[in-house]
Amino acid sequence: MLRSLANTRNEFGALRSVLLRSNTVSSGRRSGASLGVRALSCQLNNSRNLHSIRSNLTPPKPLTAWSYNFARAYASLPEHMRVPLPALSPTMERGSIVSWEKKEGDKLNEGDLLCEIETDKATMGFETPEEGYLAKILIPGGTKDVPVGKLLCIIVPDQGSVAAFKDFKDDGPAPAAAAPPPAAPAAAPAPAAAPAPAPAAAPAPAAPAPAPAAAPAAAGTGRVYASPMAKKLAEAQQLRLQGKGSGVHGSIKSGDLAAQKSGAKAAAAAPAGPAPPAPAGARYQDIPVTNMRAIIAKRLLESKTQLPHYYVTVQCQVDKLMKFRAQVNKKYEKKGVRVSVNDFIIKATAIASLKVPEANSAWMGQVIRQYDDVDVSVAVSTDKGLITPIVFNADRKGVIEISKNVKELAGKARENKLKPQEFQGGTISVSNLGMFGVNQFCAVINPPQSCILAIGTTTKQLVADPDSPKGFKEVNLLTVTLSADHRVVDGAVAARWLQHFRDYMEDPASMIL
Repeated sequence: MLRSLANTRNEFGALRSVLLRSNTVSSGRRSGASLGVRALSCQLNNSRNLHSIRSNLTPPKPLTAWSYNFARAYASLPEHMRVPLPALSPTMERGSIVSWEKKEGDKLNEGDLLCEIETDKATMGFETPEEGYLAKILIPGGTKDVPVGKLLCIIVPDQGSVAAFKDFKDDGPAPAAAAPPPAAPAAAPAPAAAPAPAPAAAPAPAAPAPAPAAAPAAAGTGRVYASPMAKKLAEAQQLRLQGKGSGVHGSIKSGDLAAQKSGAKAAAAAPAGPAPPAPAGARYQDIPVTNMRAIIAKRLLESKTQLPHYYVTVQCQVDKLMKFRAQVNKKYEKKGVRVSVNDFIIKATAIASLKVPEANSAWMGQVIRQYDDVDVSVAVSTDKGLITPIVFNADRKGVIEISKNVKELAGKARENKLKPQEFQGGTISVSNLGMFGVNQFCAVINPPQSCILAIGTTTKQLVADPDSPKGFKEVNLLTVTLSADHRVVDGAVAARWLQHFRDYMEDPASMIL
Protein backbone atom coordinates (compact mmCIF):
# COMPACT_ATOMS: atom_id res chain seq x y z
CA MET A 1 0.00 0.00 0.00
CA LEU A 2 1.22 3.48 -0.89
CA ARG A 3 1.98 5.80 1.99
CA SER A 4 1.70 9.54 2.20
CA LEU A 5 4.84 11.64 1.80
CA ALA A 6 4.90 12.60 5.49
CA ASN A 7 4.65 8.96 6.60
CA THR A 8 7.39 7.93 4.16
CA ARG A 9 9.67 10.64 5.54
CA ASN A 10 9.09 9.35 9.10
CA GLU A 11 9.86 5.79 8.01
CA PHE A 12 13.16 6.80 6.44
CA GLY A 13 14.05 8.67 9.62
CA ALA A 14 13.33 5.58 11.73
CA LEU A 15 15.44 3.31 9.53
CA ARG A 16 18.27 5.84 9.59
CA SER A 17 18.18 5.94 13.41
CA VAL A 18 18.38 2.12 13.52
CA LEU A 19 21.41 2.11 11.26
CA LEU A 20 23.15 4.82 13.25
CA ARG A 21 22.56 3.04 16.57
CA SER A 22 23.86 -0.24 15.25
CA ASN A 23 26.91 -1.48 17.17
CA THR A 24 26.89 -5.07 16.03
CA VAL A 25 29.04 -4.60 12.95
CA SER A 26 32.42 -2.98 13.45
CA SER A 27 34.50 -4.14 10.53
CA GLY A 28 35.47 -1.20 8.36
CA ARG A 29 36.35 -3.44 5.43
CA ARG A 30 32.76 -4.29 4.52
CA SER A 31 30.86 -2.26 1.94
CA GLY A 32 28.39 0.35 3.13
CA ALA A 33 25.40 -1.62 1.78
CA SER A 34 26.54 -4.82 3.52
CA LEU A 35 27.03 -3.00 6.81
CA GLY A 36 23.60 -1.44 6.58
CA VAL A 37 21.84 -4.74 5.84
CA ARG A 38 23.57 -6.62 8.67
CA ALA A 39 23.05 -3.78 11.11
CA LEU A 40 19.37 -3.59 10.25
CA SER A 41 19.00 -7.36 10.54
CA CYS A 42 20.59 -7.43 13.98
CA GLN A 43 18.62 -4.48 15.27
CA LEU A 44 15.27 -5.78 14.06
CA ASN A 45 15.75 -8.71 16.44
CA ASN A 46 16.17 -6.35 19.28
CA SER A 47 12.82 -5.60 20.91
CA ARG A 48 13.92 -2.17 22.05
CA ASN A 49 14.64 -1.04 18.48
CA LEU A 50 11.49 -2.71 17.18
CA HIS A 51 9.56 -0.55 19.60
CA SER A 52 11.43 2.50 18.27
CA ILE A 53 10.51 1.63 14.68
CA ARG A 54 6.88 1.05 15.55
CA SER A 55 6.67 4.39 17.34
CA ASN A 56 8.04 6.17 14.25
CA LEU A 57 6.08 4.27 11.61
CA THR A 58 2.58 5.68 11.59
CA PRO A 59 -0.20 3.62 10.07
CA PRO A 60 -0.42 4.33 6.33
CA LYS A 61 -3.30 6.46 5.18
CA PRO A 62 -5.28 5.07 2.23
CA LEU A 63 -4.97 7.15 -0.92
CA THR A 64 -7.87 8.20 -3.10
CA ALA A 65 -8.54 6.17 -6.23
CA TRP A 66 -7.23 9.00 -8.38
CA SER A 67 -3.98 9.30 -6.41
CA TYR A 68 -3.46 5.55 -6.53
CA ASN A 69 -3.97 5.35 -10.30
CA PHE A 70 -1.85 8.48 -10.81
CA ALA A 71 1.03 6.99 -8.83
CA ARG A 72 0.81 3.64 -10.64
CA ALA A 73 0.79 5.32 -14.05
CA TYR A 74 3.75 7.56 -13.30
CA ALA A 75 5.75 4.83 -11.62
CA SER A 76 5.95 3.02 -14.99
CA LEU A 77 6.97 6.12 -16.98
CA PRO A 78 10.56 7.29 -17.56
CA GLU A 79 11.88 10.57 -16.20
CA HIS A 80 9.98 13.51 -17.66
CA MET A 81 8.88 17.10 -17.12
CA ARG A 82 5.22 18.18 -17.04
CA VAL A 83 4.72 21.61 -18.66
CA PRO A 84 1.44 23.32 -17.64
CA LEU A 85 -0.17 26.28 -19.39
CA PRO A 86 1.54 29.33 -17.81
CA ALA A 87 -0.08 32.61 -16.79
CA LEU A 88 1.53 35.06 -19.21
CA SER A 89 -0.14 38.12 -17.67
CA PRO A 90 -1.39 39.01 -14.19
CA THR A 91 -5.02 38.89 -15.33
CA MET A 92 -4.75 35.71 -17.41
CA GLU A 93 -7.06 32.93 -16.26
CA ARG A 94 -7.48 31.12 -19.57
CA GLY A 95 -5.62 31.01 -22.86
CA SER A 96 -5.94 29.65 -26.39
CA ILE A 97 -3.26 27.59 -28.14
CA VAL A 98 -2.83 29.32 -31.49
CA SER A 99 -0.21 26.95 -32.95
CA TRP A 100 2.66 24.62 -32.06
CA GLU A 101 6.09 25.47 -33.44
CA LYS A 102 7.47 22.05 -32.49
CA LYS A 103 6.06 18.58 -33.07
CA GLU A 104 6.27 15.40 -30.99
CA GLY A 105 9.74 13.89 -31.09
CA ASP A 106 11.52 17.18 -31.90
CA LYS A 107 14.71 18.14 -30.11
CA LEU A 108 14.23 21.13 -27.82
CA ASN A 109 16.82 23.65 -26.72
CA GLU A 110 16.14 25.98 -23.82
CA GLY A 111 14.66 29.20 -25.19
CA ASP A 112 13.25 27.67 -28.40
CA LEU A 113 9.79 28.86 -29.38
CA LEU A 114 7.52 26.01 -28.33
CA CYS A 115 4.05 27.36 -29.17
CA GLU A 116 2.02 30.55 -29.52
CA ILE A 117 -0.56 31.32 -26.83
CA GLU A 118 -3.34 33.89 -27.07
CA THR A 119 -3.89 35.56 -23.71
CA ASP A 120 -6.48 38.08 -22.59
CA LYS A 121 -4.24 40.84 -23.98
CA ALA A 122 -2.17 39.56 -26.91
CA THR A 123 -0.71 36.54 -28.72
CA MET A 124 2.68 35.64 -27.27
CA GLY A 125 5.29 33.00 -27.91
CA PHE A 126 5.94 30.47 -25.14
CA GLU A 127 9.57 29.38 -24.96
CA THR A 128 10.86 25.92 -24.08
CA PRO A 129 11.57 25.83 -20.33
CA GLU A 130 13.92 22.83 -20.45
CA GLU A 131 16.31 21.09 -22.85
CA GLY A 132 15.17 17.70 -24.10
CA TYR A 133 12.65 16.17 -26.49
CA LEU A 134 8.97 16.93 -26.95
CA ALA A 135 7.38 13.60 -26.01
CA LYS A 136 3.66 14.43 -25.99
CA ILE A 137 1.40 17.35 -26.89
CA LEU A 138 -1.69 17.24 -24.68
CA ILE A 139 -3.49 20.34 -26.01
CA PRO A 140 -3.49 20.64 -29.82
CA GLY A 141 -3.22 23.91 -31.71
CA GLY A 142 -6.49 25.76 -32.14
CA THR A 143 -7.82 24.79 -28.70
CA LYS A 144 -9.55 27.72 -26.99
CA ASP A 145 -10.33 28.64 -23.38
CA VAL A 146 -7.72 26.40 -21.76
CA PRO A 147 -7.47 27.08 -18.00
CA VAL A 148 -4.11 28.18 -16.62
CA GLY A 149 -2.30 25.21 -15.06
CA LYS A 150 -3.72 22.54 -17.37
CA LEU A 151 -1.06 20.13 -18.66
CA LEU A 152 0.25 21.44 -21.97
CA CYS A 153 2.93 18.94 -22.96
CA ILE A 154 5.54 16.45 -21.73
CA ILE A 155 9.31 16.91 -22.17
CA VAL A 156 11.79 14.03 -21.70
CA PRO A 157 15.60 14.23 -21.39
CA ASP A 158 16.43 11.64 -24.08
CA GLN A 159 14.90 10.61 -27.39
CA GLY A 160 14.52 6.98 -26.36
CA SER A 161 11.88 7.95 -23.78
CA VAL A 162 9.55 9.59 -26.31
CA ALA A 163 7.83 6.33 -27.29
CA ALA A 164 6.76 5.65 -23.69
CA PHE A 165 4.37 8.62 -23.87
CA LYS A 166 2.70 7.71 -27.17
CA ASP A 167 -0.61 6.81 -25.52
CA PHE A 168 -0.23 9.06 -22.47
CA LYS A 169 -3.38 10.88 -21.40
CA ASP A 170 -3.75 13.55 -18.74
CA ASP A 171 -6.48 12.64 -16.29
CA GLY A 172 -6.35 16.10 -14.76
CA PRO A 173 -6.03 16.99 -11.06
CA ALA A 174 -7.63 15.01 -8.30
CA PRO A 175 -11.37 15.55 -8.26
CA ALA A 176 -12.58 18.02 -5.66
CA ALA A 177 -14.64 16.74 -2.79
CA ALA A 178 -18.35 16.70 -3.51
CA ALA A 179 -19.91 20.03 -2.63
CA PRO A 180 -22.30 19.87 0.33
CA PRO A 181 -25.99 20.37 -0.43
CA PRO A 182 -27.18 23.99 -0.31
CA ALA A 183 -27.83 25.18 3.21
CA ALA A 184 -31.31 26.03 4.39
CA PRO A 185 -32.16 29.67 5.17
CA ALA A 186 -30.70 31.12 8.37
CA ALA A 187 -34.04 30.98 10.14
CA ALA A 188 -34.32 27.22 9.51
CA PRO A 189 -31.20 25.22 10.39
CA ALA A 190 -30.75 22.02 8.36
CA PRO A 191 -31.63 18.72 10.06
CA ALA A 192 -28.84 16.57 11.40
CA ALA A 193 -29.30 13.85 8.80
CA ALA A 194 -30.67 14.42 5.29
CA PRO A 195 -33.42 11.98 4.26
CA ALA A 196 -32.65 9.40 1.60
CA PRO A 197 -33.23 10.45 -2.03
CA ALA A 198 -36.49 9.52 -3.70
CA PRO A 199 -36.51 6.14 -5.50
CA ALA A 200 -36.63 6.08 -9.29
CA ALA A 201 -40.33 5.16 -9.31
CA ALA A 202 -41.31 8.35 -7.45
CA PRO A 203 -42.32 11.33 -9.64
CA ALA A 204 -39.98 14.34 -9.69
CA PRO A 205 -41.52 17.47 -8.17
CA ALA A 206 -41.03 19.53 -11.34
CA ALA A 207 -42.42 16.90 -13.74
CA PRO A 208 -45.45 18.16 -15.64
CA ALA A 209 -46.86 14.64 -16.15
CA PRO A 210 -49.65 13.46 -13.80
CA ALA A 211 -48.68 11.35 -10.79
CA PRO A 212 -48.32 7.62 -11.56
CA ALA A 213 -50.64 5.00 -10.14
CA ALA A 214 -47.91 3.93 -7.73
CA ALA A 215 -48.48 7.03 -5.57
CA PRO A 216 -49.42 6.29 -1.94
CA ALA A 217 -53.11 5.57 -1.41
CA ALA A 218 -53.23 8.05 1.46
CA ALA A 219 -52.70 10.84 -1.07
CA GLY A 220 -56.26 10.43 -2.22
CA THR A 221 -57.52 11.21 1.27
CA GLY A 222 -55.92 14.65 1.23
CA ARG A 223 -53.29 13.83 3.80
CA VAL A 224 -49.92 15.52 3.31
CA TYR A 225 -46.71 13.85 4.39
CA ALA A 226 -43.92 16.07 5.75
CA SER A 227 -40.74 15.67 7.78
CA PRO A 228 -40.75 16.91 11.41
CA MET A 229 -38.36 19.71 10.49
CA ALA A 230 -40.61 20.79 7.60
CA LYS A 231 -43.65 20.88 9.88
CA LYS A 232 -41.77 22.96 12.42
CA LEU A 233 -40.52 25.35 9.74
CA ALA A 234 -43.99 25.70 8.19
CA GLU A 235 -45.48 26.55 11.57
CA ALA A 236 -42.76 29.12 12.32
CA GLN A 237 -43.04 30.84 8.94
CA GLN A 238 -46.82 30.39 8.55
CA LEU A 239 -46.50 28.37 5.38
CA ARG A 240 -49.13 25.92 4.17
CA LEU A 241 -48.09 22.30 3.67
CA GLN A 242 -49.51 21.24 0.33
CA GLY A 243 -48.65 19.23 -2.73
CA LYS A 244 -45.81 16.76 -2.95
CA GLY A 245 -42.22 17.23 -1.93
CA SER A 246 -38.90 15.72 -2.94
CA GLY A 247 -38.74 13.21 -0.11
CA VAL A 248 -39.70 9.55 -0.03
CA HIS A 249 -43.17 8.98 -1.55
CA GLY A 250 -43.56 12.72 -2.07
CA SER A 251 -43.04 13.77 1.52
CA ILE A 252 -42.25 17.47 2.01
CA LYS A 253 -38.78 18.42 3.30
CA SER A 254 -37.54 21.70 4.70
CA GLY A 255 -35.76 22.46 1.44
CA ASP A 256 -39.07 22.23 -0.44
CA LEU A 257 -40.51 24.92 1.83
CA ALA A 258 -37.54 27.21 1.14
CA ALA A 259 -38.08 26.76 -2.60
CA GLN A 260 -41.82 27.42 -2.15
CA LYS A 261 -41.10 30.64 -0.25
CA SER A 262 -38.56 31.93 -2.79
CA GLY A 263 -40.98 31.04 -5.62
CA ALA A 264 -43.71 33.03 -3.93
CA LYS A 265 -41.41 36.06 -3.58
CA ALA A 266 -40.42 35.81 -7.24
CA ALA A 267 -44.07 35.61 -8.28
CA ALA A 268 -44.88 38.70 -6.17
CA ALA A 269 -42.02 40.66 -7.74
CA ALA A 270 -42.96 39.65 -11.29
CA PRO A 271 -44.70 42.27 -13.47
CA ALA A 272 -48.45 42.10 -13.76
CA GLY A 273 -48.46 41.29 -17.46
CA PRO A 274 -46.30 38.85 -19.43
CA ALA A 275 -43.26 40.16 -21.25
CA PRO A 276 -43.97 41.06 -24.87
CA PRO A 277 -42.79 38.32 -27.26
CA ALA A 278 -39.91 38.93 -29.59
CA PRO A 279 -40.92 40.19 -33.03
CA ALA A 280 -41.83 37.34 -35.31
CA GLY A 281 -39.01 36.37 -37.59
CA ALA A 282 -36.35 38.35 -35.69
CA ARG A 283 -32.92 37.08 -36.65
CA TYR A 284 -29.76 37.11 -34.56
CA GLN A 285 -26.36 35.50 -34.19
CA ASP A 286 -24.44 34.52 -31.05
CA ILE A 287 -20.85 35.72 -31.07
CA PRO A 288 -18.51 33.71 -28.81
CA VAL A 289 -16.85 35.77 -26.09
CA THR A 290 -13.08 35.80 -26.49
CA ASN A 291 -10.67 35.67 -23.56
CA MET A 292 -9.74 39.29 -24.18
CA ARG A 293 -13.37 40.45 -24.24
CA ALA A 294 -14.19 38.47 -21.09
CA ILE A 295 -11.30 40.08 -19.19
CA ILE A 296 -12.25 43.56 -20.46
CA ALA A 297 -15.82 43.00 -19.28
CA LYS A 298 -14.70 41.74 -15.88
CA ARG A 299 -12.20 44.53 -15.18
CA LEU A 300 -14.42 47.38 -16.38
CA LEU A 301 -17.39 46.07 -14.40
CA GLU A 302 -15.18 45.95 -11.31
CA SER A 303 -13.98 49.49 -12.05
CA LYS A 304 -17.48 50.96 -12.41
CA THR A 305 -18.89 49.14 -9.38
CA GLN A 306 -15.94 49.50 -7.00
CA LEU A 307 -14.36 52.85 -7.91
CA PRO A 308 -16.15 56.12 -7.08
CA HIS A 309 -15.86 57.78 -10.51
CA TYR A 310 -16.45 61.46 -11.09
CA TYR A 311 -15.83 63.59 -14.17
CA VAL A 312 -14.40 67.05 -14.85
CA THR A 313 -14.52 68.66 -18.33
CA VAL A 314 -12.69 71.61 -19.88
CA GLN A 315 -12.19 73.04 -23.38
CA CYS A 316 -8.76 73.93 -24.76
CA GLN A 317 -8.05 76.40 -27.57
CA VAL A 318 -5.60 74.51 -29.75
CA ASP A 319 -4.97 76.98 -32.58
CA LYS A 320 -1.35 77.58 -31.51
CA LEU A 321 -0.80 73.84 -31.09
CA MET A 322 -2.09 73.08 -34.59
CA LYS A 323 0.22 75.71 -36.12
CA PHE A 324 3.15 74.40 -34.08
CA ARG A 325 2.38 70.82 -35.18
CA ALA A 326 2.31 71.90 -38.84
CA GLN A 327 5.74 73.55 -38.43
CA VAL A 328 7.24 70.42 -36.83
CA ASN A 329 5.88 68.13 -39.55
CA LYS A 330 7.16 70.41 -42.30
CA LYS A 331 10.61 70.67 -40.72
CA TYR A 332 11.05 66.93 -40.24
CA GLU A 333 9.11 65.79 -43.32
CA LYS A 334 12.23 64.47 -45.07
CA LYS A 335 12.99 62.30 -42.05
CA GLY A 336 9.57 60.68 -42.25
CA VAL A 337 8.36 62.33 -39.05
CA ARG A 338 4.68 63.15 -38.73
CA VAL A 339 3.40 64.01 -35.26
CA SER A 340 -0.28 64.06 -34.36
CA VAL A 341 -2.34 66.10 -31.93
CA ASN A 342 -2.56 62.95 -29.80
CA ASP A 343 1.24 62.95 -29.39
CA PHE A 344 1.07 66.44 -27.88
CA ILE A 345 -1.81 65.30 -25.65
CA ILE A 346 0.33 62.46 -24.26
CA LYS A 347 3.19 64.86 -23.58
CA ALA A 348 0.88 67.39 -21.90
CA THR A 349 -0.67 64.59 -19.81
CA ALA A 350 2.76 63.52 -18.60
CA ILE A 351 4.07 66.92 -17.53
CA ALA A 352 0.73 67.93 -15.99
CA SER A 353 1.04 64.76 -13.87
CA LEU A 354 4.44 65.96 -12.67
CA LYS A 355 2.86 69.25 -11.62
CA VAL A 356 0.01 67.45 -9.80
CA PRO A 357 1.48 64.11 -8.65
CA GLU A 358 -1.73 63.18 -6.81
CA ALA A 359 -3.22 62.33 -10.22
CA ASN A 360 -0.24 60.08 -10.97
CA SER A 361 -1.13 57.74 -8.13
CA ALA A 362 -2.78 54.39 -7.44
CA TRP A 363 -5.08 53.15 -4.70
CA MET A 364 -3.37 50.16 -3.03
CA GLY A 365 -5.81 49.51 -0.18
CA GLN A 366 -3.75 50.51 2.84
CA VAL A 367 -1.64 53.13 1.04
CA ILE A 368 -1.85 55.49 -1.92
CA ARG A 369 1.14 54.83 -4.17
CA GLN A 370 2.43 58.03 -5.80
CA TYR A 371 4.73 57.41 -8.77
CA ASP A 372 7.85 59.44 -9.54
CA ASP A 373 7.80 58.60 -13.27
CA VAL A 374 4.86 59.09 -15.62
CA ASP A 375 4.02 56.05 -17.76
CA VAL A 376 1.07 56.91 -20.00
CA SER A 377 -1.21 54.05 -21.08
CA VAL A 378 -2.67 54.81 -24.52
CA ALA A 379 -5.96 53.10 -25.44
CA VAL A 380 -5.71 51.29 -28.80
CA SER A 381 -8.71 49.65 -30.46
CA THR A 382 -8.09 46.25 -32.10
CA ASP A 383 -10.32 43.68 -33.79
CA LYS A 384 -10.36 41.67 -30.56
CA GLY A 385 -10.94 44.53 -28.13
CA LEU A 386 -9.29 47.41 -26.35
CA ILE A 387 -5.68 47.26 -25.15
CA THR A 388 -3.51 49.94 -23.52
CA PRO A 389 0.18 49.85 -24.49
CA ILE A 390 2.39 52.12 -22.42
CA VAL A 391 4.64 55.05 -23.32
CA PHE A 392 7.14 54.75 -20.49
CA ASN A 393 8.75 57.89 -19.01
CA ALA A 394 6.64 60.09 -21.26
CA ASP A 395 7.53 63.10 -19.09
CA ARG A 396 11.19 62.75 -20.16
CA LYS A 397 10.56 62.17 -23.89
CA GLY A 398 10.08 64.66 -26.67
CA VAL A 399 6.97 64.74 -28.83
CA ILE A 400 8.77 63.17 -31.81
CA GLU A 401 10.01 60.25 -29.72
CA ILE A 402 6.54 59.80 -28.22
CA SER A 403 5.09 59.74 -31.75
CA LYS A 404 7.47 56.96 -32.79
CA ASN A 405 6.67 54.96 -29.65
CA VAL A 406 2.92 55.24 -30.15
CA LYS A 407 3.04 54.17 -33.81
CA GLU A 408 5.21 51.17 -32.99
CA LEU A 409 3.06 50.09 -30.03
CA ALA A 410 -0.21 50.56 -31.93
CA GLY A 411 1.09 48.41 -34.79
CA LYS A 412 2.11 45.65 -32.40
CA ALA A 413 -1.24 45.84 -30.62
CA ARG A 414 -3.23 45.40 -33.85
CA GLU A 415 -1.06 42.43 -34.82
CA ASN A 416 -1.32 40.89 -31.30
CA LYS A 417 2.45 41.09 -30.96
CA LEU A 418 2.74 43.13 -27.76
CA LYS A 419 4.95 41.73 -25.02
CA PRO A 420 3.53 41.64 -21.48
CA GLN A 421 5.87 44.36 -20.26
CA GLU A 422 4.58 46.67 -23.00
CA PHE A 423 0.99 46.79 -21.73
CA GLN A 424 1.17 45.84 -18.03
CA GLY A 425 1.38 48.77 -15.64
CA GLY A 426 1.03 52.45 -16.48
CA THR A 427 0.30 55.30 -14.09
CA ILE A 428 -2.33 57.31 -16.03
CA SER A 429 -4.33 56.63 -19.21
CA VAL A 430 -5.43 58.52 -22.34
CA SER A 431 -8.36 57.48 -24.54
CA ASN A 432 -8.97 59.43 -27.76
CA LEU A 433 -12.19 59.12 -29.79
CA GLY A 434 -11.77 62.48 -31.51
CA MET A 435 -10.88 60.86 -34.85
CA PHE A 436 -14.39 59.32 -34.88
CA GLY A 437 -16.10 62.69 -34.56
CA VAL A 438 -17.06 62.23 -30.90
CA ASN A 439 -17.42 65.62 -29.22
CA GLN A 440 -17.15 64.45 -25.62
CA PHE A 441 -17.30 61.26 -23.56
CA CYS A 442 -16.40 59.87 -20.14
CA ALA A 443 -13.91 57.00 -19.99
CA VAL A 444 -13.78 54.21 -17.42
CA ILE A 445 -10.73 54.22 -15.12
CA ASN A 446 -8.22 51.42 -15.58
CA PRO A 447 -7.48 50.23 -12.01
CA PRO A 448 -5.29 50.52 -10.05
CA GLN A 449 -4.73 53.84 -11.83
CA SER A 450 -6.75 56.75 -10.50
CA CYS A 451 -7.23 58.86 -13.66
CA ILE A 452 -7.99 58.54 -17.36
CA LEU A 453 -8.30 61.43 -19.82
CA ALA A 454 -11.00 61.20 -22.52
CA ILE A 455 -10.31 63.22 -25.69
CA GLY A 456 -13.07 64.44 -28.00
CA THR A 457 -12.82 65.96 -31.45
CA THR A 458 -11.69 69.50 -32.33
CA THR A 459 -14.53 71.82 -33.31
CA LYS A 460 -14.63 75.39 -34.61
CA GLN A 461 -16.54 77.82 -32.41
CA LEU A 462 -16.98 81.57 -32.10
CA VAL A 463 -15.70 83.18 -28.92
CA ALA A 464 -15.65 86.77 -27.72
CA ASP A 465 -12.56 88.75 -28.67
CA PRO A 466 -12.39 92.42 -27.63
CA ASP A 467 -9.33 92.97 -29.86
CA SER A 468 -11.21 91.92 -33.00
CA PRO A 469 -13.13 94.56 -34.97
CA LYS A 470 -16.07 92.16 -35.04
CA GLY A 471 -15.85 91.55 -31.30
CA PHE A 472 -15.46 87.80 -31.79
CA LYS A 473 -13.23 85.28 -33.51
CA GLU A 474 -13.29 81.66 -34.66
CA VAL A 475 -11.17 79.23 -32.67
CA ASN A 476 -10.50 75.48 -32.57
CA LEU A 477 -11.72 74.01 -29.31
CA LEU A 478 -10.77 70.58 -28.00
CA THR A 479 -13.02 69.08 -25.29
CA VAL A 480 -11.38 66.80 -22.74
CA THR A 481 -12.86 65.02 -19.71
CA LEU A 482 -10.87 63.67 -16.79
CA SER A 483 -12.36 60.63 -15.02
CA ALA A 484 -10.93 60.40 -11.49
CA ASP A 485 -11.11 58.00 -8.55
CA HIS A 486 -12.46 60.06 -5.64
CA ARG A 487 -10.63 57.83 -3.14
CA VAL A 488 -7.33 59.24 -4.44
CA VAL A 489 -8.07 62.47 -6.30
CA ASP A 490 -10.37 65.14 -4.89
CA GLY A 491 -12.31 67.47 -7.17
CA ALA A 492 -10.00 70.45 -6.55
CA VAL A 493 -6.98 68.30 -7.42
CA ALA A 494 -8.58 67.22 -10.70
CA ALA A 495 -9.35 70.86 -11.50
CA ARG A 496 -5.72 71.88 -10.89
CA TRP A 497 -4.50 69.02 -13.10
CA LEU A 498 -6.79 70.08 -15.94
CA GLN A 499 -5.69 73.69 -15.57
CA HIS A 500 -2.04 72.68 -16.12
CA PHE A 501 -3.03 70.41 -19.01
CA ARG A 502 -4.96 73.21 -20.71
CA ASP A 503 -2.08 75.66 -20.28
CA TYR A 504 0.31 73.26 -22.03
CA MET A 505 -2.15 72.54 -24.85
CA GLU A 506 -2.86 76.23 -25.46
CA ASP A 507 0.86 77.14 -25.36
CA PRO A 508 2.73 74.10 -26.74
CA ALA A 509 6.10 75.85 -26.58
CA SER A 510 5.86 75.70 -22.77
CA MET A 511 6.01 71.90 -22.92
CA ILE A 512 9.68 72.01 -23.89
CA LEU A 513 10.75 74.79 -21.53
